[in-house]
Amino acid sequence: MSKKISGAEFPLAKIFSSDFDYVIPSYQRPYAWTPIQAGELFSDLYDFYLKEDKEDTYFLGSVVLIKDEGKPQSEVIDGQQRLTTLTVLLAALTNRATGQIRDAFHRYLCEPGNVLEGLAQKPRLTLRERDRAFFKRYVQDVALDELLGLDPAQLDNESQRNIQANARLFLQRLEAAFGTDTQAATQFGGFLVQRCFLVAVSTPSQQSAFRVFSVLNSRGLDLLPTDIIKSDVIGKVKPALRDDYNDAWEELEVETGRDGFAEVFGHIRMIYAKDKARRALLEEFRERVIEKVPSAEELVTKVIEPFTQAYLVAKHAQFVSTANASEVNALLGWLNRIDNSDWLPSAMRFLAEHDSDAVYVCWFIKRLERLAAFMHVCGHDVNGRIERYARVLHALEKPHSMAQPVTAVELSDVEKQTFLQHFQGEVYLMAARRRSYLILRLDSFLSDGAATYNPAVLTIEHVLPQTVAAGAGWATQWPNIADQVHWRHRLANLVPLTRRRNSQAQNHDFERKKTAYFGGKQSVSSYVLTTQVLNTPSWTPAVVEQRQRDLLEVLSNSWDLK
Repeated sequence: MSKKISGAEFPLAKIFSSDFDYVIPSYQRPYAWTPIQAGELFSDLYDFYLKEDKEDTYFLGSVVLIKDEGKPQSEVIDGQQRLTTLTVLLAALTNRATGQIRDAFHRYLCEPGNVLEGLAQKPRLTLRERDRAFFKRYVQDVALDELLGLDPAQLDNESQRNIQANARLFLQRLEAAFGTDTQAATQFGGFLVQRCFLVAVSTPSQQSAFRVFSVLNSRGLDLLPTDIIKSDVIGKVKPALRDDYNDAWEELEVETGRDGFAEVFGHIRMIYAKDKARRALLEEFRERVIEKVPSAEELVTKVIEPFTQAYLVAKHAQFVSTANASEVNALLGWLNRIDNSDWLPSAMRFLAEHDSDAVYVCWFIKRLERLAAFMHVCGHDVNGRIERYARVLHALEKPHSMAQPVTAVELSDVEKQTFLQHFQGEVYLMAARRRSYLILRLDSFLSDGAATYNPAVLTIEHVLPQTVAAGAGWATQWPNIADQVHWRHRLANLVPLTRRRNSQAQNHDFERKKTAYFGGKQSVSSYVLTTQVLNTPSWTPAVVEQRQRDLLEVLSNSWDLK
């Protein structure tokens, strides 16, 4: 079979002819154009039609098809929104016409069939299974009056409501433009099919069609690799089970959202591959996952479904249990604050298999948060993180339980020592996300987990100012510049605030800074760390040194780093 990519510009009279037999594959998104997009299309067409130059042509964009040369069968990879909307517009024109004009318009909606040419009677465009019969019944058979009489709330889905709304819109716009002037409406229809063009890009290869789609910047709605994977997988399910598996797949997509579902597939790839992705998800998922699972049915029920459910639990902190649920969900909340999601495959793999053992879940997630926090605070790059989590994923493939837990998720003695060293350094000079995570996590340890942290604004401020002016009160308490330099950016001298920086207040003396800046309008703070400072009578090198020891002890005990 030739892999040749071909593209040509065709008028709609050719686009909606027996040369093309369009099918919208099941993995495509539902029809999603609303009267906003449909109205813009009609306005563009009508304004162009009114131009004086009656020979000029209007370009409608492109469609990408999987199609063998010389054969009409065309699987639509990109362009279903345009093709469906244009079909509704042609149906609206057909609805207004009578006699031979109506028959002529209707030929663009349905192939009338021809025994001599071997052409069966059928619609030009076949929608997804869920909307196929509806679209044929009301649009392609031109029963628009009945369609508009249906209660939108009783329609099966949003796609059908969009079809109904756009049919109503087109009928209203045609009435406003042409009224009872059937000749003018017919002329507009002639303009539509003769002077409006689409570029049809065709290739017999699915991979090639998807690549073409990826580089074309069209007005269609984006496909994701998961849509193509769905086509591969559902197409291999036994025909009798295909509808049930398709529905199950779409339910998972609805629960996660399209972008979230794509993220799930990336994490499943990591669970199987245990290394950094080096090629497109579509290619790697086929090679690293699909080829490793015996059947399409098993891929859905034993891989995609359980891992998606585990993803939802981990991503949204929704663990349910009669014991430990609040602690587990709090830990998951902290994991989701980390600026990467490399921890998720390990969480998904564990939760998919052991979510019924609440004690073991709590044990594992507590250590996973510590591991993730260690790499986050210490600034591990993506390669280091993936390599470290791969060790956990390898261990999770072996038998394990609370009696014999997965030790790969534990920090080694060297990792613990490295973690402690970062606490002792100049924390303020860390990247903002790493610094904020450490300080808020420390604050949560001090509050025994009772505090919640959702500030619209978070700043980390110095108690001892970064710059001590000569002759100021701070200079009296901190006469040794070396002490100032040593403690300025360390943990003990930092407090979290839910307010924007005030450059002048930063240099106030200690008492004024506490009351006017750290404590806010009511002289209280949302943070235990800041409240401790508010309750401290003086801020000297000895006070800060003791505070540093105390805070390091809290971190060491809470994360079990000794």
